[in-house]
Amino acid sequence: MLAQQDAFYMARAIQLAKRGRYTTDPNPRVGCILVRNGVVIGEGWHVKAGLGHAEVEALKNVQEAQGATAYVTLEPCSHYGKTPPCCDALIKAGIRRVVAAMQDPNPQVSGRGLEKLKAAGIEVTCGVLQEDARLLNRGFIKRMTEIRPFVRSKLAMSLDGRTAMASGESKWITSAEARADVHRLRAESSAILTGINTVLADDPALNARVDFDVKQPVRVVLDSELNMPVTAQMAKLPGRSLILTCSQDDHKQRALQNVGFEVYKLADKNSRLDLYAVMNFLAQQQINELLVEAGSVLNGALLAEGLVDEWLVYMAPCILGDQGRGLFTVPGLECMADKKSLKLCDVRQIGLDLKLTLTAS
Repeated sequence: MLAQQDAFYMARAIQLAKRGRYTTDPNPRVGCILVRNGVVIGEGWHVKAGLGHAEVEALKNVQEAQGATAYVTLEPCSHYGKTPPCCDALIKAGIRRVVAAMQDPNPQVSGRGLEKLKAAGIEVTCGVLQEDARLLNRGFIKRMTEIRPFVRSKLAMSLDGRTAMASGESKWITSAEARADVHRLRAESSAILTGINTVLADDPALNARVDFDVKQPVRVVLDSELNMPVTAQMAKLPGRSLILTCSQDDHKQRALQNVGFEVYKLADKNSRLDLYAVMNFLAQQQINELLVEAGSVLNGALLAEGLVDEWLVYMAPCILGDQGRGLFTVPGLECMADKKSLKLCDVRQIGLDLKLTLTAS
């Protein structure tokens, strides 16, 4: 009976945590509810980095929480950051029991919060709806445990697997509904990454055009030789625009910095950017979830290196012909034994198109 009750209230806390999906970055999405005698007396979620954590928000409008149970989707923090430790707030409020969905992967916390609560005489349960809680913060978990972001790549293709006409024309393969779905995906991402060839061809803005409050993603361009034009529109947009390079041309670097780009030199591999170094660098920049919107060369390289956690393919019911451009450039695939296999996890219709979600098999 208690296990069912814990799952019921934790499901509500997870729903609250989802309200911060577009705004909490680089912090995790966390929800909390306070229950006493079968009645919810307080609710809260983390809205934005620097503002109160979910536990503090839940306690804010509760006159007296003595003897209540706190259901929280992530282990309460025990250290001072931009805000005081949530453990202290729960202890001071007289919370009797804390139910956490999962332990915090942050090495600064990682079990210490739960131990602090236990030491204060609070009953602690951990692991309730853990997989649901992990799904909510895949990027934060990956950054903390593997020093790289959770990487998604978005691709749009025709029924015959083409991303553009032979000329490069690609607007628009997919429907307005699919494109709106992509903007919501952008809004959920910490950063959007593309390659210099895409910039030169399309001059993209790489921002989320949505009708709700959002923390705009960081824009990231891989540009090994610093061919980025100083007139690119993303340099004029608010927020951060990063250029990652292995070029030693200081003159080009200064010119780009003068118009607002941040330029970083990273390690190279065969005279091109080392993609592992790119992912490690982005994790150090506190990027939790990275959305790739790029062409066949960069997607092929990421596929070959196994660096994409999730592929999102929007397939439109149209034909672009055998001269059109493909999804991936992957040299060296000569026989069936060389093929790259993916696992199909989800298929749904959006507008006229199908959205396929795939992972490594």
